[in-house]
Amino acid sequence: MSDYQTLYDALLDAKADAWVELLPAQLAQALDDSKHGDLLRWQSVIQQLPELNPSQPLLDTDAVQIGSSEDLGIEQQAHLEQCLKALHPWRKGPYQLFGTHIDTEWRSHWKWDRLKKHLAPLEHRLVLDVGCGNGYHCWRMLGAGAKMVVGIDPTLLNVMQFQLIKKLHGTAPVYVLPLGIESVPSNLQVFDTVFSMGVLYHRRSPIDHLLELKGCLQQGGELVLETLVIDGGLGDVLVPEHRYAKMRNVWFLPSCDTLMSWLKRCGFKNVRLVDVTTTSIEEQRSTEWMQFHSLQDFLHPENPQLTCEGLPAPKRAIFIANA
Repeated sequence: MSDYQTLYDALLDAKADAWVELLPAQLAQALDDSKHGDLLRWQSVIQQLPELNPSQPLLDTDAVQIGSSEDLGIEQQAHLEQCLKALHPWRKGPYQLFGTHIDTEWRSHWKWDRLKKHLAPLEHRLVLDVGCGNGYHCWRMLGAGAKMVVGIDPTLLNVMQFQLIKKLHGTAPVYVLPLGIESVPSNLQVFDTVFSMGVLYHRRSPIDHLLELKGCLQQGGELVLETLVIDGGLGDVLVPEHRYAKMRNVWFLPSCDTLMSWLKRCGFKNVRLVDVTTTSIEEQRSTEWMQFHSLQDFLHPENPQLTCEGLPAPKRAIFIANA
């Protein structure tokens, strides 16, 4: 559905030839409709959308805005909303698309507001966003001046949501690929900034993940790492015995001091902790656009400082470091 030639050309210019050689086969395998029963339906939803001419997009606003209600007739608006709802659930956002407000599960702009003032300027930078979801933060990075943003996320629904949004926006140097970080060749060393937000605790080996991220960065490039942490000192790590907040795939929740030591051990420099925030039920919640259980259902019914399993409730920290 997507034309990736401009991405290949940009990666070749950045001397990422090793990845360009692999990408066509990687994308073909990931987008094989025989392996996912809903993929053809999602693609059909996107294909149904006509080519639109949006008014000037606003990418550096809380709700990423593409078009306005005045750009469409009433029937076109209703059809667009129907297409958007066909890609439920919407977890990252919010978006304002031709007058339709997508109130996503996460108020993702809260996280962006916490970190953006600590970033090296993104102007003219080549950016990688690992585990990017439907690309909300990719659009914010582009709105902040990035030269090109490449997001990777193996969840196909997220990729289809992004492709729908990009079709509404039109041509832009931003991509979301249906891949995990293991698809990026080791020691590629081409990106100026790499984001990994909400990924580390899902990895069975956090050290390997940190080294993978470092290998994506140019010498001196900036890592932005956001992950779940626990209170404690150097060496403290929570390894959930079973589930954490009903999630099966949570492996390591370190203290901030522990994670800083991991980053330094992996060769990162200028490591700093810039934010620690307890996740609230106002930031992550069920909405019309994400009607499944959310954070409130994952916390202990009598003590919101604990998960339903009796473990410390979600607390997230943001670290910035240089390769």
